[in-house]
Amino acid sequence: QVQLVESGGGLLQEDGSLRLSCEASGPVEVMAWFRQTPGKERDFVAGIRKTGIGRYYSDSLESLKGRTTISIDTDRTIVYLQILWLKPGDTAVYYCAASSHYAVSWSSRGAYDLWGHGTQVYVSS
Repeated sequence: QVQLVESGGGLLQEDGSLRLSCEASGPVEVMAWFRQTPGKERDFVAGIRKTGIGRYYSDSLESLKGRTTISIDTDRTIVYLQILWLKPGDTAVYYCAASSHYAVSWSSRGAYDLWGHGTQVYVSS
């Protein structure tokens, strides 16, 4: 079974930057990042196709607009998430997700059949 292995995160400073990576051990069609804070739902952050053609960003997380970039190493199936000008509100557990299906509802958690274990990001002010 394909596994997703995340790396990055930890304790970061406000106004700094974040770069997370997630490597898939086998073939997938799409990869994405979600984040979750205690007591809240897991929210879609961004998604990308394995070819790198087609990137999708959250419509609901207004605070991330203009600060977030998703990219992919197509040779190694590693997806990256970069967030600039970090805010304490970016503190969350970030999850990598992937699907073996080409057509997905990007922001729907149910569209993804593979999940990483999550990596904690804490942004201090």
